[in-house]
Amino acid sequence: QVQLVESGGGLVQAGGSLRLSCAASGRAFSSLAMGWFRQAPGNSREFVARISGGGVLTDFAESVKARFTISRDNVKNMVFLQMNSLKSEDTAVYYCAADSTPRNPRLASDYEYWGQGTQVTVSS
Repeated sequence: QVQLVESGGGLVQAGGSLRLSCAASGRAFSSLAMGWFRQAPGNSREFVARISGGGVLTDFAESVKARFTISRDNVKNMVFLQMNSLKSEDTAVYYCAADSTPRNPRLASDYEYWGQGTQVTVSS
């Protein structure tokens, strides 16, 4: 069992930055692939970014590429999403997800463990 707790969301003006954190417990963290997803009202949950267990492999949705970065600290059991140049369309609840072997790391249904989400609101 893995427990995930996100933090760092909030209200920010367009063009600003936020750093989301996700703290994990309950299992060898470095064995877990980690992902960030987001869900805006009325929309399905969409892939944002992912990072492999060792932190070598990363992948980003086209809509956030070059603006967001993902990183992890396998000593502190945490994963981070640095969000820069935020846009109003980035407004959503952001979720941290974990799985030992997601077949498709961009697919929400391939992740077994989820956090409760943190709200990000970007005002224009």
